[in-house]
Amino acid sequence: MIFEIAQIEIQENGEQGFERAVAEAKLLIERAPGCHGLRLYRGIEQPSRYRLMVQWESVALHDAFRQTADFQRWRELAGPFFVGPPSVEHVSEVRIAGA
Repeated sequence: MIFEIAQIEIQENGEQGFERAVAEAKLLIERAPGCHGLRLYRGIEQPSRYRLMVQWESVALHDAFRQTADFQRWRELAGPFFVGPPSVEHVSEVRIAGA
């Protein structure tokens, strides 16, 4: 399992609209093959900065989702609130001995 972490900067006063867009798009993302759920986090110090964390079976399955109509619909819903393109990276858990 891997996590996609997307840092998304939202236009001033667009937070509520963006959160509604994510709620509407949640099913589109979660029904993608290899997706195991998502969570949205909002910045405390910078409330217009969000992090969308999506759990995927692999980077390849995330990349495949990006070629679908559901991904295009997600961007249609949320994209108007973006200041610029999201910064996206993939991470995997590091198991720490004794933790």
